[in-house]
Amino acid sequence: MAQTSEIQEIRQAVRQLCAKYPEDYWLGLDRRGGYPTDFVQELTTSGFLTVLIPEEYGGAGLGVVEACAVMEEVCRSGAHAGACHAQMYVMGSVLRHGNAEQKKAYLPKIAAGELRLQSFGVTEPTTGTDTTSLKTTATRDGDYYRVNGQKVWISRIEHSDLMVLLARTSPKDQVTKKTDGLSAFIVDVRAAQGNGLEIRPIESMINHHSCELFFDDCLIPAGNLLGEEGKGFRVILDGMNAERILIAAECVGDGRYFIDKASTYACERTVFDRPIGQNQGIQFPIARCYAEVEAASLMVDKAARMFDAGEACGAEANMAKMLASEASWHAGDVCMQTHGGFAFAKEYHIERKFRETRLYQIAPISTNLILSYIGEHVLKMPRSF
Repeated sequence: MAQTSEIQEIRQAVRQLCAKYPEDYWLGLDRRGGYPTDFVQELTTSGFLTVLIPEEYGGAGLGVVEACAVMEEVCRSGAHAGACHAQMYVMGSVLRHGNAEQKKAYLPKIAAGELRLQSFGVTEPTTGTDTTSLKTTATRDGDYYRVNGQKVWISRIEHSDLMVLLARTSPKDQVTKKTDGLSAFIVDVRAAQGNGLEIRPIESMINHHSCELFFDDCLIPAGNLLGEEGKGFRVILDGMNAERILIAAECVGDGRYFIDKASTYACERTVFDRPIGQNQGIQFPIARCYAEVEAASLMVDKAARMFDAGEACGAEANMAKMLASEASWHAGDVCMQTHGGFAFAKEYHIERKFRETRLYQIAPISTNLILSYIGEHVLKMPRSF
């Protein structure tokens, strides 16, 4: 784990990189539904998007603490980390559960920017976050697995070479625990597309380039099994904890972005011969948001450090995501209110970030499911569903 001074150096370097891609760059992409190919490529070649990959495979060999610093600074700059953040958190599954051959085959190319690992294929239209009830199946057929089923809200799949897919290899009614019988696979998206995999973009409010996936006898090499057959839920869970922590860090960045915007505007905007920030009705909500974001940041740091230490951090990852997403959404709302009608003008950039941060009240896990997790697993109350 890097020292505090090294993390500050990472933050400064990320800020310098992001300054080359000002908010008008992101506004232009938003208007045409574009993907920030050049930004993602530079973030990769600069080493920031591959910080989790061990040095022996061409990465920086750092931890989630450092990855959080990168993602937070990207969001605070006004950029859209959702365009590339999956490469960070999906990496948790590959690093912890990939075999030597898989790591050697994929990690150096990911670190060099030759391959993108940008998608998690888990969510389905009829099961949502009830992951153990997913219906996509993977049936062993000689040297391959034959995959059939459907996924939905799979982000960045059109801009990814690889995907980690979760499918059921044993029926739910034939396993002892409902979390058994699920298996994870590394899917070569380019090879699968048109050969049993169909990708359909979803037109949506949330700026995440999401798609539906349809599998029809799609063949995946048996060597692409990630971890043990039937034990894929554990593989995905490691990725999900990293996902929640990293997205929480992004929300901290969003929150600080909104607070920076709101406090600056409150000092500059004059109405009735005085800056609006002099009015407690403007000043106090911004100050409260600052306190909420700072508190959430502490939980994010705690969860990240526990993850890097190999400690069980499900509760902390969930709480970090919930607290940070709520703090960023509140800060966004206050920023909108501070700017008044100007907040709706795209040239101020606030409404775009407002849309982006809204997603995290829902994904990658809803607030109510986090509360149910805390109630059952931390407070030991009866299961609520």
